[in-house]
Amino acid sequence: MDLLRFITAGSVDDGKSTLIGRLLYDTGSIKVDQLQAIKKQSKNKGEGEIDLALFTDGLRAEREQGITIDVAYKYFSTGKRKFIIADAPGHIQYTRNMVTGASNSELIIILVDARNGVAEQTRRHTIIASLLKIPHVVVAVNKMDMVNYSETVFTGIVADYSLMARQLGLGEVTFIPLNSLDGDNIVTASAKMPWYTGVTLLDFLENVNVVEDINFTEPRFPVQYVIRPQSEDLHDYRGYAGKIISGTYKKGDRVVVLPDELYSEIDVIEINGEEVAEAFAPQSAVLRLKDDIDIARGDVIVTHDKQPVTTREFETTLCWMGSKPLAEGNKYLLQLHSRVVRCVIKEILYKLDVNTLEKQTNISSIGLNDIARVLVKTADPVVFDNYSELRVNGGAILIDETAYTTVAGCMLG
Repeated sequence: MDLLRFITAGSVDDGKSTLIGRLLYDTGSIKVDQLQAIKKQSKNKGEGEIDLALFTDGLRAEREQGITIDVAYKYFSTGKRKFIIADAPGHIQYTRNMVTGASNSELIIILVDARNGVAEQTRRHTIIASLLKIPHVVVAVNKMDMVNYSETVFTGIVADYSLMARQLGLGEVTFIPLNSLDGDNIVTASAKMPWYTGVTLLDFLENVNVVEDINFTEPRFPVQYVIRPQSEDLHDYRGYAGKIISGTYKKGDRVVVLPDELYSEIDVIEINGEEVAEAFAPQSAVLRLKDDIDIARGDVIVTHDKQPVTTREFETTLCWMGSKPLAEGNKYLLQLHSRVVRCVIKEILYKLDVNTLEKQTNISSIGLNDIARVLVKTADPVVFDNYSELRVNGGAILIDETAYTTVAGCMLG
C-alpha cells in the first residue's frame, strides 16, 4: 500500500480536530483503551456523547481552551492506503505550526464553517497552500447541519472559494459538504444531502492519485552517509547511502556529483543489501560509483543531462518562525537535506500580506509568522531546484547559529 500525508487547516472552531476524530472513529482506528480514556474526559459524557476533538488535542492547554495549538500527527490505514494526518492549529499566531505540518503534505483539507463561508484564515491557509505547492486541495464545508443542509449555501461557498483559487493559480479543488460531528459524508454518504452526488471524504483520500506527483524524470540523490566498512572482506567497498527524492537511477548511468562537479558512472545499486538494476523515488538506496572520487555527506548525485542549480546566492520565500526578528545582515545556518552551510541575509526584498497578496517593500525586519522574500548568500555552494518546479529539492530551513533552533522554512528559487 502507498502512503498519503495530508493536513487539515482552516479557521478556529471550524471543526478540524473533530473531523479527524470522526475519521479515526468511523474507520475503527482507535484503540479500546484510548476510546475509554476519551469517553471519561468528554464534556458531554453525561449524554453518552464523545468529544471527538480530544483524539488529537493532546496538550493540556488545548483541552482546557478547546483549541489546537501544536501540530498533532495521527496514523491510520484502511484496506487501500496508509495515512499520516497533521492537524494544524487555526489561530493566526500559530501560522508557523501550520507551515511546518504542510511542508511534507501531499494533500490539504481546508475546512470552512458553512455559517461563515470563506473567512480570513481560509484565505491565509489557502495562500500558504499555494506557496507550498501542495498538489491536492479539498475544501470541506463543515457544519452543514447548522444551515439545514442547504445546497444554496454550499454552492455559494464553492463559487467564492473557486474565484480565490483561480487568482492563486491553484490546480483542481474538490468540494465536499459534511457534518463532522455526526459523520455525514466522512466515511459514509449522507442521506441528509441527496443533492450532493460526489464522493465521501474517505473515498477521495483512498483514491486520490499521489504517484503522479512523484517526479521520475529528474534524478536527485542527496548523500546522507558514506559507507566505508574497511573490513577484510569489504576492503575496497565505498557506498553512498541516501534517499532518491526524485527521478530514476540505473546501473551504468553517467552521473555528476555536485557541487564539485565530479563525473563518474554508477557501478552498483543496492536496496536492502541486494544489488538491483535500477532504483527510483522515493526509495532509499546505496549507490557505488566506478571512480574513486571524494564524495561527502550533503553532496548530490544527479545525471549529467538534468542538473539543478548550484550557487552561493539566491532568492527564497520564507515563513519566519523565530521569536527574534529577521533583519538584513543576520547570519544563520541553512540546511537543505543533509547539507548544512553558513549564510547571511543580504536583503529583504518584500513582505507578503497573506490577506491581499500585496508585496510590502522597504521592510527593515521580519517578525514571527511573517512570509517574506529575501536574498541569501551562503559561504559554500548549495544545490537545489526551483521550489515551484521540483518541490522535494527546493525546500530548506534556517537555523539559529547559537540556539540551534529552526527559525524559518524556506522555498528556494
